[in-house]
Amino acid sequence: MNDAPLRYGIIGGGFITAFQLRAMRQVRGLSIEGITSRRPPETLSAYIKENHLGSGAIYKTIEEMVPHVDVVAVFGPNFTRVETVERIVAAIKKGASIKAIICEKPLGRNLKEARRLIELAKSVQLQTVYFENQLHMSSVQAVRDQLAPVIGTMGPPVLTRSSEEHAGPHNSWFWTPELQGGGVMSDMGCHCLAVGWYTLTPPGKPVDFLKPVSVQADLSLLKWGQPRFREQLKKKFGVDYSRTPAEDFATGIVTYENPETGQRVKSQFTVSWMFDKQGLRLSLDGLGASYAFEMNTLRSPLEIFIGDEAASSLTDVETALEKSTSTRGLLAIQPNEPDLYGYNAENEDAIRAIRAGKAPLLDWNYGLEIVRLTMAAYLSAERGVVVDLTDPATREELENYVPLIQQGRGAEVLFPKKG
Repeated sequence: MNDAPLRYGIIGGGFITAFQLRAMRQVRGLSIEGITSRRPPETLSAYIKENHLGSGAIYKTIEEMVPHVDVVAVFGPNFTRVETVERIVAAIKKGASIKAIICEKPLGRNLKEARRLIELAKSVQLQTVYFENQLHMSSVQAVRDQLAPVIGTMGPPVLTRSSEEHAGPHNSWFWTPELQGGGVMSDMGCHCLAVGWYTLTPPGKPVDFLKPVSVQADLSLLKWGQPRFREQLKKKFGVDYSRTPAEDFATGIVTYENPETGQRVKSQFTVSWMFDKQGLRLSLDGLGASYAFEMNTLRSPLEIFIGDEAASSLTDVETALEKSTSTRGLLAIQPNEPDLYGYNAENEDAIRAIRAGKAPLLDWNYGLEIVRLTMAAYLSAERGVVVDLTDPATREELENYVPLIQQGRGAEVLFPKKG
């Protein structure tokens, strides 16, 4: 096996790229030899160089960068994914040679986009890696390891409940449903769907072992639909939720079936863009026969109190916690957020898989299944029904389904009906 670092080329210069770079500082086996984005990524390139992560060479185009790297990591906005991968594949067909392609969640804004990406990768026999950090979290892996003997005796978990919440995204395109693909369900629901499914799965089985049976979901616009908060969004991001709203709250239940035993199990999810307490909170709990587990990322061994006078000197509270909403009082501190949330481990998994020519924990086929569940959640909320994923007609409908919210018609779903 060649131990030379894999040469990464990164596409995207926004929040997720910056967060991934913090993780990559702690990962061996990669060297970032290229970065390109819609806006010149000078700050990120400087960070790469300062932290000895590679040359951090800035390329004007994707086509210029691809011949100089081994792995391309697609971290750009959701609405650019299809065009981005088309350009990568075109460069390969013109002679560039890379080993693999990584795509940050979600794989697509809908199933049609997700399938297009898979077709493109297959057309050039390209290994795919799907980045869903929560499955790689140390706490999630520890739960599976610690409970494996118990599960062998008592059976797998029968219920999981997952949640991801913060006060809202950083960038205007996240708030724009036509660009992002929806609201919080598209943005963060994919995380909870994935980790809930994974923690229900018996040890030693593939990540898609449990078969989805049905999805029931409810989507709402609660905080950011109120006039004063709509005005805040309009002033800060230029997004008008009186015209093209997206959901800021989503909850639901997915039912799965064990194909070997017929046992049905459930995963409940809740996500929101209105958690103003401290910052990003991920929570997960599960129940089995005579056992349980629970995780909350706001629990930390480190606590810091900042008084009013000292708070006036703070300029960046997010050094303490992603999406932090407070500069004073008792603050939740997570010393190593990239590791806590699984970003380090997902990069390590990708490097091992690419070097060995083996499958990573998650590939794009898995990413497509998460998109399917996400689309089923939107369809359920639109129609007020339980979506039966075992029904061939429903599965066929989902293939070309684009949620009303994603179409910019969220008012039809989220605003109270008149008359």
